[in-house]
Amino acid sequence: MKNLLSAGKFLALDMASTLVLLAVLRITGDIMIAAGVGVAIAIAQVGVTLARRRPVHTMLWLSLILVTASASASFLTNDPRFIMVKPSIISAVVGAVMLKRGWMDRYLPPIALQTVPDIAVLFGYVWAGSMFFAAALNLVLAFRLDTVTWGTVMGVYHIASTIVLFLIQFATMRIIGARRVRMAEAGAVPAQA
Repeated sequence: MKNLLSAGKFLALDMASTLVLLAVLRITGDIMIAAGVGVAIAIAQVGVTLARRRPVHTMLWLSLILVTASASASFLTNDPRFIMVKPSIISAVVGAVMLKRGWMDRYLPPIALQTVPDIAVLFGYVWAGSMFFAAALNLVLAFRLDTVTWGTVMGVYHIASTIVLFLIQFATMRIIGARRVRMAEAGAVPAQA
């Protein structure tokens, strides 16, 4: 349970901004207000990280730059599509980063790195594919739906797909890892296949 909670911490941090943005969009029906909140959240995340004297991860800087640029473009042109397309850019960039073998290692407990590193690599590519799919889906919906419907559909999709993929990965790695440990203890094969 400890490993599930530890891994879920990163998932919860990612979803917090999505949930707040979706809530603001649903409550106000105004994507410009939601964009302003998005910029405030991004600035707060960077500010809190700096205040804790921790290095700001590259993806957090990228998120701040993209949300500020897309919100500024939307405010200046009064066109919400700049904000609606931003998640596609972020998803595509994140998907490209996730194509790097072993990107997931820093999120895994030592036992997973010992017993199922091959499964972690496989799921790293699955996560990358899910990001590219989300980018494409967002682009299609951004130009076909109104802002509130788009925000609801993409918010629900993002949250649901992330939770489902996270749980599938966690269960798969746990089951395969436990089986490999049992086999290694029985002397059948080494812990890492």
